[in-house]
Amino acid sequence: MAIDLVTKFAPYTDEQFKNESKKSLLTNDDFDWTGAHTIKVYKISTSTMNDYKRNGPVPDGQWSRFGPIADLDATTEEMALNKDRSFTFAIDKLDTDETAQQLAGASALARQNREVVIPEVDSYTYGVMAANAGHKPAALALTAANIFEEITKASLALDDAEVPETGRVLLVTPAVYTLMKRSPDITLDSDVGQEMRLRGVISMMDGAAVVKVPAVRLPENFGFMLAHPSATVAPVKLEDFRTHQDPPGISGALVEGRICYGAFVLDNKVKAIYYQALPAAARSK
Repeated sequence: MAIDLVTKFAPYTDEQFKNESKKSLLTNDDFDWTGAHTIKVYKISTSTMNDYKRNGPVPDGQWSRFGPIADLDATTEEMALNKDRSFTFAIDKLDTDETAQQLAGASALARQNREVVIPEVDSYTYGVMAANAGHKPAALALTAANIFEEITKASLALDDAEVPETGRVLLVTPAVYTLMKRSPDITLDSDVGQEMRLRGVISMMDGAAVVKVPAVRLPENFGFMLAHPSATVAPVKLEDFRTHQDPPGISGALVEGRICYGAFVLDNKVKAIYYQALPAAARSK
């Protein structure tokens, strides 16, 4: 006896897991690129302190009792947007109909943004921050025994550089966060406000918000990064995503997207970023 069994397709798409972006916690958008491709900001020098000459003649070559007159430098640093990226794909009208509407323009665009665009922007930004960090000690294998000391070194480095104590963010991979939880010296404060938790903060350590990001979005051999958001400017000037229905030459939807973005570490704030790398091919233990 032959029996043809029924095959049933559910109107459901098995979506991939993808984390939301957390880069806004470590960066700022203090500058407006509207109407411009490049922004220049000034860097102004200062004058040294002198001993005031209260009595008697002033030293040779100096006519002021306040000391030698210094000239201030006023140089600029340039931030030009260098990432202008795009994508496009078509979805046939019958493909949409015969996949129970699972292959549709709006959902496909959202998927593209979630799984491709956001991870690319995140990876680029974190890479710029790591490459331009003002503190980059030698690569070191991190363990549960040394993770507390190494993070403390980062905090001390930012303290000595007079980086604001409030607003600091500790960026770690899931593997390093596991080391932190295993360390007998680290007490993680999980009493985090709901708003910060929704943005990606999972705990606090020594006043810094702890943010966990998948290693795939971070530079190779990434250990951890302690940063203040004032150091990195991460503008997104243009986000242009569109779905054209039945454009010339296509029976269905044509989806297009373009994003123009960049990431810049300000010269006078590089010391607000501490980046600890792992030795090549090393894994946290």
